Amino acid sequence: MALVSVIRRWHLREGMPIREIARRTGLSRNTVRKYLASQELEPSYPSRKSPSKLDSYEETLTNWLFRESRRHRKRKRW
Repeated sequence: MALVSVIRRWHLREGMPIREIARRTGLSRNTVRKYLASQELEPSYPSRKSPSKLDSYEETLTNWLFRESRRHRKRKRW
């Protein structure tokens, strides 16, 4: 179940104070207030693209894995 919907249910239906919700979830009171004020169902975070050391070898590794998957069971290297 989504955390934001649980927070809203506790606050709106059960009348739980923000401080108690923050204590139970481990979030700060400001974060709980922000979730209650927002109209979003789940917070969205921007996806980060961090470079990997394997990016330059991606095509080689993909080709190798494809070749290995086509081999007979006893001839595979994994």
